Formats: sequence, C-alpha cells, structure tokens
Amino acid sequence: MADKITVDLHPIFRSDRDIDQAVRTVIFRAARERIPMAEIIVGKGKATLQNRVVKMLGAAHLKRLYRSVEVDPNNDGRVLVHF
Repeated sequence: MADKITVDLHPIFRSDRDIDQAVRTVIFRAARERIPMAEIIVGKGKATLQNRVVKMLGAAHLKRLYRSVEVDPNNDGRVLVHF
C-alpha cells in the first residue's frame, strides 16, 4: 500500500472540468484504497488554483471522506489531504 498519492494540476489548470475530475478522482481513490495522504500540486503562482481546490474540498460529499486538509507549511504550492 502506498503512503501517499499525488496529482499535479499544472497540466490541466485551464480546464475547470478536468480540475474537478482530477481532485475528485484522487480523493475517492485515496479513501477507497486507504492511502493515508493525498498530495495535490497546485503551484505557487497567485494561489487562485489553490483557493479553488481548498474550497472544492470543503464540499460535504468530499469532506466526509477525509480527516483534514492543509496547505503544506514547507511548500505553499501543495495541498495535503489526510485520511
């Protein structure tokens, strides 16, 4: 079993539908396979994508699947989701 699963949103940052799908897929997979952490790479930039991902993770249907969400304290271009 892997200790974390990673998704990089850089290649798809212009497509809202692809971003939503990628985030949902990684959250559902980590929950299903009992992977302790999901790492979502959003990039540093203006934090627009980061804010969008954090807001999306606040949705009730996703929030019930994980324990906590944090922006990586060592790299603000990563969002860490703990299960």
